[in-house]
Amino acid sequence: MKATGFISLWTLVSLPCGQLANPAEHEDVVKHAIKLHRGKGAVITQRKQWVLESCRKLSGLLRQKNVVLNKLKNAIRAVEKDAGLSDEEKLFQVHTFEIFQKELNESENSVFQAIHGLQRALQGDYKDVVNMKESSRQRLEALREAAIKEEMEYVELLAAEKHQVEALKNIQHQNKSLSMLDEILEDVRKAADRLEEEIEEHAFDDNKSVRGVNFEAVLRVEEDEANSKRNASKREVEDDLGLSMLIDSQNNQYILTKPRDSTIPRADHHFIKDIVTIGMLSLPCGWLCTTIGLPTMFGYIICGVLLGPSGLNSIKSIVQVETLGEFGVFFTLFLVGLEFSPERLRKVWKISLQGPCYMTVLMIAFGLLWGHLLQIRPTQSVFISTCLSLSSTPLVSRFLAGSVRGDKEGDIDYSSVLLGMLVMQDVQLGLFIAVMPTLIQAGVSTYSSIFKEILRILILIGQILFSLAAVFLLCLVIKTYLIGPYYRKLHAESKGNKEILILGITAFTFLMLTITELLDVSMELGCFLAGALISSQGHMVTEEIMCCIEPIRDFLAIIFFASIGLHVFPTFVIYELTVLLFLTLSVVIMKFVLAVLVLSLILPKTSQYIKWIVSAGLAQVSEFSFVLGSRARRAGIISREV
Repeated sequence: MKATGFISLWTLVSLPCGQLANPAEHEDVVKHAIKLHRGKGAVITQRKQWVLESCRKLSGLLRQKNVVLNKLKNAIRAVEKDAGLSDEEKLFQVHTFEIFQKELNESENSVFQAIHGLQRALQGDYKDVVNMKESSRQRLEALREAAIKEEMEYVELLAAEKHQVEALKNIQHQNKSLSMLDEILEDVRKAADRLEEEIEEHAFDDNKSVRGVNFEAVLRVEEDEANSKRNASKREVEDDLGLSMLIDSQNNQYILTKPRDSTIPRADHHFIKDIVTIGMLSLPCGWLCTTIGLPTMFGYIICGVLLGPSGLNSIKSIVQVETLGEFGVFFTLFLVGLEFSPERLRKVWKISLQGPCYMTVLMIAFGLLWGHLLQIRPTQSVFISTCLSLSSTPLVSRFLAGSVRGDKEGDIDYSSVLLGMLVMQDVQLGLFIAVMPTLIQAGVSTYSSIFKEILRILILIGQILFSLAAVFLLCLVIKTYLIGPYYRKLHAESKGNKEILILGITAFTFLMLTITELLDVSMELGCFLAGALISSQGHMVTEEIMCCIEPIRDFLAIIFFASIGLHVFPTFVIYELTVLLFLTLSVVIMKFVLAVLVLSLILPKTSQYIKWIVSAGLAQVSEFSFVLGSRARRAGIISREV
């Protein structure tokens, strides 16, 4: 139909419903619509009949809807005045009538919204992509709102059906005598219904009007199973339990985190299968690396590569696996701190503080230089250099496990310097995360506000320094007054039962982790400090706790290194092998040279010989660069290619 025919129909349906109640007025409106349609040169013979019939049908439906609405209002008033009905029956019948009223009104609104959308499309320019995109967005929003309304109406119908079934049961129970068991079960049912109503959270209704919340269409995917009755019944059960997977238009996959009915226990079977698979495949991969003389962690990374998106793609709960793997980092750094006593920390604290700061500044300077030559934006250059300045603490700590430490009296232990600098880089990680919102704004700000951005960065640095001072002051108080009595109490309660000791140490580690997180310092620093504080109680305490925590750390570390392998893509490495080899060697050599230069300036003359091994330990990139890079890509700081 052309735009002229649409204008005739739109002239009719745009009138208020009250004007269509009179048949005489209806005929006038129809004739006027036909006249307008004819004035545009349309063919009268067929178009006239179509417009006339469509207008009559639409106006007739609208009149019929008004009549039904009046009958529903009268029925509601009659139910409310009926003294023979109980309050529950009145509520149920009135609720049913109101649902039907809402259905009629929503159907009418859908007709007018469709006509309005057609008018907007006809008035637009089909050559203007921006206009077409805006029209598509508006239609999408309308469809989302309609879907939400229909979903809410369906939920209300389910509730009405439930009330109807309960009313029928009450009538049946009133007409027959119940046994004692039936009465007990009926009381239990009512108590369970009350409990479900009390604990149910209306998360959807509470959050749909919150600012920043968007409605999106998602796909609900069930398990790929055979069409047997057994599997069909299993799908129905899983559907009731909410164990299916949701996929949005951006191909993000979601699983259930909190069910509506909290009285039924649930388990994420995908996550269980993923952990079981990683555990089984890690064994042969670890054995293979041990056989050829490589550290076992490389086998765990290979395990992640084989099971990840670039391999068999059998890991479904990638985010959950990575989250569990973070606990491997926490316990690894706790054991590093357990071996890193406060006396050793006091011996190298100046080097640990100065070294990473100097290296970061030099990396940023070189990054800006290369960025200028390659015409990369300064914001991207600063961010990339910052990410590359970080080194992996878990990686180095696993290499240092069981190694021989510095044995010259009065000399500085190379492992103390290396671990001290790595822990300070973990502190810098918290600073980088805090500064990231400022980098996001700097990417879109003008040069007139550069001084404000510098001021904000300085304020953030001041906040981080204040938080660090508060953390170390708290550690001093805990070491002086609390950690000794706390461990003695744990040791006394855990005789013959190691659970209390493990739980007490784990709780103390998580407490320190929470404190550093609240103070906007990295959680990894809290784990390291927890281990360092406990190590102040002596060598015997350290050995006892290490025997208990090491098995837990080893298993979680397997998950952590396997999660790193999930982000390694061998095909991409093969395609861009030359570029990646050049960039990797450049970064490793640059970090090694800068570390040697910095350590030559800050190390005592008697300990200059350790600068080579410490520099070699720092000449790699932290796995947390993945985290920073993914956040920066989502925020638009760096591009996908960078």
